[in-house]
Formats: sequence, structure tokens, C-alpha cells
Amino acid sequence: AGKGVILPPTMEAVAGTVRGMLVEGSFGAAGETVLLEEKLSGPEVSVLAFCDGKNAVLMPTAQDHKRLLDYDRGPNTGGMGAFSPSALVSPQLLADIDRTIIRPTLAGMAAEGMPYVGILYAGIMLTPDGPRVLEFNCRFGDPETQVLLPLLESDLLELFVACVDGKLKTIKPRWRKDAAVTIVMASEGYPEEYRTGLEIFGIGEAEAAGCTVFQAGTRWKDERLLTSGGRVLAVTALGRSVGQAAHHAYTGVGHIRFAGAHYRHDIGLPRGQRTRSPAQPRRSKR
Repeated sequence: AGKGVILPPTMEAVAGTVRGMLVEGSFGAAGETVLLEEKLSGPEVSVLAFCDGKNAVLMPTAQDHKRLLDYDRGPNTGGMGAFSPSALVSPQLLADIDRTIIRPTLAGMAAEGMPYVGILYAGIMLTPDGPRVLEFNCRFGDPETQVLLPLLESDLLELFVACVDGKLKTIKPRWRKDAAVTIVMASEGYPEEYRTGLEIFGIGEAEAAGCTVFQAGTRWKDERLLTSGGRVLAVTALGRSVGQAAHHAYTGVGHIRFAGAHYRHDIGLPRGQRTRSPAQPRRSKR
């Protein structure tokens, strides 16, 4: 999920990070086991597929933004925003990813007596040597789901049933030709320590502006909507292009307010561009 992943720039920093985990307990019990991997370079894309044990139907590509701060700076998080589709993945490259990664994975699991049925999520880095898998998840991604499902025109339940019945070959999902962008609004201090119990305003206004607001770290108490987690909510919007969808999503973000709200200003925008922090809206009931 990105949380707990450290990318030290030097071997000295590697030693310090490992010491912090194993000796100083910086990650508690979760840091008692440390995995060292080759550091790859390149942009990341998310490729998700419906699977029925033998066949896979790929979804549109998406790009997640793991780093906390604009321009991919700061610590890794569970994801600060996403957009779909990714201009980095051509139809030919997606076909190559399907041929060299997705289908061999399904074939390998079937050969081991564990045919995979469900959603397969491949986190892929586009390196100079070609696409390389960073992680697999047996689920939808967060926040990728918030941009993929709004683009789906087909019945999601029918796709799930086809997965279970082994009949994916009989279904061709329909997807909107639009783009989608989602912006995560997080608590101040996330992904480390943060306060909770802060009242949230403006969700109704964001929805009235055409956005969909997915709540995550929220709870109701005494007729008030309060923060209860690090990633509080995600604001999703559609558009004819990723840039237009980003504009709509940031308009929605501008309506929502809670103390210390943090979000990135560059999701779905060309590198070097960012939105301005929107003016604080007037206080509303929700």
C-alpha cells in the first residue's frame, strides 16, 4: 500500500533506516521484519484486471500518487490521488503487460492448483528495461478504484458473476471515453501522527458541483461529520480529458473544509503545473 516503504538515497541512509526499524522500533511490531529490494526508477502505473481463473479482462490504466507532497516529494502514503487513463501506457504497451505479466501470473497460479478468481491489481514501474512488477494485490486499489469504477458503464455485478462462473470471455465491459481524477484530502500530520474528531464541512456543495465524494476516515457523532483517520475522503470528477477532470475535482475540493486538511495540488496536471489553494468557502452545515 506504500505505507512503511522507505527509499533511502544512500547506503548510510539504508543503515539508519534499518536501525530505526529493528533497534529503535520506529514501526513497532510491523518493523520487526525488514525486506530489502532493488530500487527501480521510472513512473508507476496501476493495471487491474477481472479474472476468472483462466481469462483476464483488463481495466483502463490508472496512475496513483504515493508521495505526500507535490511533485512526488515527501514520504510514501497509501495514495494521495489518482487519474485514469494513463497517457504513459499505449495500447501496445498494455498488450505487452497483459502478455508478459497478467496472463503468465494467472497461468502460474492455475498450474499450482490455485486458479485466481477476482480482481488482480498489478503495481508496475515503467523502467528503462521495460515494465517491472512492484506489487500484486488481490483487490481493487485505493485510490485507483475511485477513478476506475466511475468510468465503468457495464454492470459490475455481471462482471463479478462472470468471474465466478468462468465466463469472462463472453463479456466485453463498456467503459466511458472520459477521464477521471480523484484527490485525497488527508489529516494534517498524515502519514504519521494526526488529530481526529475535526468537523468536516462542504461535502454537499462539492457533490452539487458534480463531484463524487468517497468518505474513508470519517464518522458521525452528535449529528456532525468528523474526521477519524489519516486519509479522510477522496473527491472524484470526470472530464473529457485528465486536465479537465482535474479542474472539476479541485473545484470540488475547494468546497470542502476541515482543520488542517492536506492534499496535493498537482494530481492529473502536467509536471510543473499545480492548482492554487482554493479560497476557503464560507462555513456550511455539512
